[in-house]
Amino acid sequence: MGRVGAAGDNAAMESFFALLQNNVLDRQRWATRDQLRGAIMAWIEGTYHRRRRQAGLGRLTPIEFETMMNTPAATAA
Repeated sequence: MGRVGAAGDNAAMESFFALLQNNVLDRQRWATRDQLRGAIMAWIEGTYHRRRRQAGLGRLTPIEFETMMNTPAATAA
């Protein structure tokens, strides 16, 4: 990792951009950048963050982790 040409460096971002390309960019032609920006943000917040599991969060999605951390028992501590 970290060396020029190391395969693992860009794997996560390449995976993300491949999903973005298939699920947003290739679905239609966008008239303005603002429409595209809104579609990308809606996809990230509405789909990507609700399905993607992270090892650093105990294999929870970011939404599941935030919900768990914002429970009344967690706020009382």
